Amino acid sequence: MHAMQYELTLPADYDMGIIRGRVARVGHLLDEWDGLGVKAYLLRERGVHGSPVNQYAPFYLWNTVEGMNRFLWGGAFQGLVNDFGRPEVVRWSGLAYEEGDASGSPAAVAVRRRQRIPEGGELAAVMEEAVRETRQLAGADGAVFAAAAVDPHSWELVHFSLWEQDTPQAEGDVFQVLRLSAPGRGALPRGRQW
Repeated sequence: MHAMQYELTLPADYDMGIIRGRVARVGHLLDEWDGLGVKAYLLRERGVHGSPVNQYAPFYLWNTVEGMNRFLWGGAFQGLVNDFGRPEVVRWSGLAYEEGDASGSPAAVAVRRRQRIPEGGELAAVMEEAVRETRQLAGADGAVFAAAAVDPHSWELVHFSLWEQDTPQAEGDVFQVLRLSAPGRGALPRGRQW
């Protein structure tokens, strides 16, 4: 599993209806994308759920590098680049994935928490803790699914979870879920990824 996200931070007075309309128009295009586990079309609005910014920030869980690369280099991503410029794309290697108790429910919000891995610690212990936290998040009431991944270049962990209610039981940046494309969700490997 591979995780990926890019963020488009928009002006404070930006009409977020433009983003909602864009997702409504083109979101279905990834509903059958080969190699994609899940794409969560995420939005933060200034003042909602404590967000200081307006932001469009889709989050992806990929089953294959080929599917991810075809999305980035094969033309699908170019439409966003043409409309908004080329964002920085962050990628992480998968550590864990778990379906939640509410896995059959639609997701209302997503929570993303990024954290630096401190120097000097045992990497195996840090990664096992991330796996444990993923299990714990997925087991919380209202969890649709939870995932954890790591970027060994910047030594950053990301914890990502989807929730059926507007009051998630997780800490981090809260996003509204506009849509979910999940052609390969059932194929995402469960549990620890190594």
